[in-house]
Amino acid sequence: MQTLTVDLGDRSYPIHIGAGLLDRADLILPHLRQKRVAIVTNTTVGPLYLDRLTATLKNAGVDVLAIVLPDGEAYKNWETLNLIFDALLTNRAERNTTLIALGGGVIGDLTGFAAASYQRGVPFIQVPTTLLAQVDSSVGGKTGINHPLGKNMIGAFYQPQVVLADTETLNTLPERELSAGLAEVIKYGLIRDLPFLDWLEANMDRLVARDPEALAYAIRRSCENKAEVVAADEREAGQRALLNLGHTFGHAIEAGMGYGVWLHGEGVSAGTMLAADLSCRMGNISQADVERIDALFKRAGLPTVAPNLGTEEYLKHMGVDKKVEAGIIRFVLFRKLGEAYVCGDAPTDLLNQTLTEAVARG
Repeated sequence: MQTLTVDLGDRSYPIHIGAGLLDRADLILPHLRQKRVAIVTNTTVGPLYLDRLTATLKNAGVDVLAIVLPDGEAYKNWETLNLIFDALLTNRAERNTTLIALGGGVIGDLTGFAAASYQRGVPFIQVPTTLLAQVDSSVGGKTGINHPLGKNMIGAFYQPQVVLADTETLNTLPERELSAGLAEVIKYGLIRDLPFLDWLEANMDRLVARDPEALAYAIRRSCENKAEVVAADEREAGQRALLNLGHTFGHAIEAGMGYGVWLHGEGVSAGTMLAADLSCRMGNISQADVERIDALFKRAGLPTVAPNLGTEEYLKHMGVDKKVEAGIIRFVLFRKLGEAYVCGDAPTDLLNQTLTEAVARG
């Protein structure tokens, strides 16, 4: 097991990465205010791991309430969030009852937002079971739900007590979900860690084949990057926005196609290619750089061509984005490979060229 720390002063917390962590009650008990928890999971992950985590906690004398939600991005909404509140209130969960998110990014976001809101804040723990959640969404305290007009537009910054990334859960992850997680892994190399990008190019075949050693390293290095950024800018006032490479375009793809049609990582992959194309048109990176990014995403099994939503549809959805300031869409673009920046003055004609070409290809 490897342990990292997200350094946020008195709200700092550990990230444990390793195999068999679902059996380690000793990693959870120190973070409970009372020996009562509510495990929130879904209909896909629940049958695989709920009984195991429940047994671990019950054997340690913890009372467990299980809340099983429908699976999918389409259910990351008010109605599903209210199912959590219904269960907590029906079972008289108290302010010291800890919520445990057992699942991927949707479960983590829903559970974290429920924890931030229930009785004005109860503790919660992240137990991510997808690669995307282990390397990105479980770390950093972003919680929330989607709105039909925009992804993740309703939520809160609310940090977990601890993150337990059990790498064995990746053995049951569908191939498409594994690829979606790799999009966020690749992101760290592209925005701030060129040596990691080089390593990913050398080891992508091992990652796709689920080599345990390669996956453990990729998860640790991704979490180190995320933890450093979050510690420096918890509430996204500055550099944390760089973690949204490809997300402005990607969220538009997810919303425009209908939540769940494209996985989040797939939207990030295609969205990053649009950001790379725009960066190239602005003279920041070369066409060879764009092709290098494209090749790596393809090796990870990810889409690199955005769907044809129509230029106006893209602009409409991108206009409802958390990075919009004073009505101006702000993009995360490349200054060079391994270095990104937030751009609020992308030339309109070049942006239109990027979108027009994307629409034509899609």
